[in-house]
Amino acid sequence: MESYAAGSTATPMLDETIGANLDRATARVGDREALVECATGRRWTYRELRADVDACALGLHALGVRTGDRVGIWAPNCAEWVLVQFATAKLGAILVNINPAYRTHELAYVLKQAGISVLVSSPEFRTSDYRAMVEEVAGDCPDLRETVFLGDPAWDALMATGHAADPAPLHEIGGGLTPDDPINIQYTSGTTGFPKGATLSHRNLLNNGYFVGEGCGYTEEDRICIPVPYYHCFGMGMGNLGAVTHGATMVIPAPGFDPALTLRAVQDERCTSLYGVPTMFIAELGLPDFADYDLSTLRTGIMAGSPCPVEVMKRVVSEMGMSEVTICYGMTETSPVSTQTGADDDLDRRTATVGRVHPHLEVKIVDPVTGATVQRGEPGEFCTRGYSVMRGYWNEPDKTAEAIDAEGWMHTGDLATMDEHGYLNIVGRIKDMVIRGGENVYPREIEEFLYTHPDVVDAQVIGVPDERYGEELMAWVRLRPGAEPMTAESLRAYCSGRLAHYKIPRYVKLVDEFPMTVTGKIRKMDMRQTSIDELGLRSAAAIRNA
Repeated sequence: MESYAAGSTATPMLDETIGANLDRATARVGDREALVECATGRRWTYRELRADVDACALGLHALGVRTGDRVGIWAPNCAEWVLVQFATAKLGAILVNINPAYRTHELAYVLKQAGISVLVSSPEFRTSDYRAMVEEVAGDCPDLRETVFLGDPAWDALMATGHAADPAPLHEIGGGLTPDDPINIQYTSGTTGFPKGATLSHRNLLNNGYFVGEGCGYTEEDRICIPVPYYHCFGMGMGNLGAVTHGATMVIPAPGFDPALTLRAVQDERCTSLYGVPTMFIAELGLPDFADYDLSTLRTGIMAGSPCPVEVMKRVVSEMGMSEVTICYGMTETSPVSTQTGADDDLDRRTATVGRVHPHLEVKIVDPVTGATVQRGEPGEFCTRGYSVMRGYWNEPDKTAEAIDAEGWMHTGDLATMDEHGYLNIVGRIKDMVIRGGENVYPREIEEFLYTHPDVVDAQVIGVPDERYGEELMAWVRLRPGAEPMTAESLRAYCSGRLAHYKIPRYVKLVDEFPMTVTGKIRKMDMRQTSIDELGLRSAAAIRNA
């Protein structure tokens, strides 16, 4: 049986724009709470949120923003991010998400590559002085004609102008928009080379948020705690659009991730759903006073963004009370979710797989070399097709053609397997796969095993150069507080007899944290380079292989 599956079409897709969906939600649940910002205590009902969104849109329109223009947003999670997200959608402008961690070189690249004409920015965040950085690069960005800093008089004036403006132009603009119009550019992590701008439409983002919310069983009674970053699909799509398409409440626990503030928000705002990448859940579970938080209202949530450790997932179910928590798998280029576990799946499937294909999508697993669909149970490259696939990389047709084939299949670069019932498992990245002495080794399998060690909190496995075998395995390990130091020998002894000999790590490095992107994705290329330097493997790394 081939590794191919198509999602259900029983629930119709949303055939509308993001602005129209917000209007419809307001008409349905206008007096219910839409947005809560815990840092400031500000709150909006749906009716109040739409009023401020419309004002923001009219204020941007007064600045000259028109359909198709690119508007950048460079800010941590805050209520204004939500306003700008929906306001640009109502104008048909293309919102360009800028990573809060970017420095001047990366900022300048995105401003120029996307052709951003208006930038909405925080004045600063953590150690970043955004004002200074914008001033430094603005002269080299000919398209940038206006920067509005949140909290400045210019922002207040923008909103005041919008509140006082005639709303007629907004209705006229909305009537000319279509669900397939591009509405958002999100830059991929750029762990190698320059980031690429995945261009997404109303249809891409709105439907993905909607079906993610359907998978969590959302209604207007749900309150969703969103500590994941807004500049990524996880926050603005699965979070904000997952909420609005169901009339649920968006709760922003803090501008940036803080485990204690996240659990405080869940407790104080009586949240029913919590989002996070695995490292976030690990940090929350690791708080010394974790047991003191009242998490009794939690029902569901999503763990996604990077491979989800089975043991961590089980603790989220048992210790956080998230009995209906789901795992989602996807990528920015697919809006982002392609598969999701179901609340009615058994515990094993909900903790050890990434679920089945999402509605209105197709997935298949192919041989990375031949492109042929492999049999169920065999590993291959995960490919997906359907409404969620991006329109392309902004102004990069060649790179788009490398990712999306002539038949519309998005090639993810992830290695996966599909079982007889259609459940999928991500076993690694094609680039992460380690070939040791001719044996293909998938780091994910070894990482899952290492989580069974009582002292291991987190583990990442990489391949490092080896003159004899081509590559050898190395484990970077985080231990629980108070654990005895671990050596390569003691870890190998734990693995012996439980893992095939070629899957047992030769090297072990104890760390307090892993190098990672802001979205919680582990930067294994950085780990590999550090390991080569520390282990003195440069000569082995210099050996050329066919």
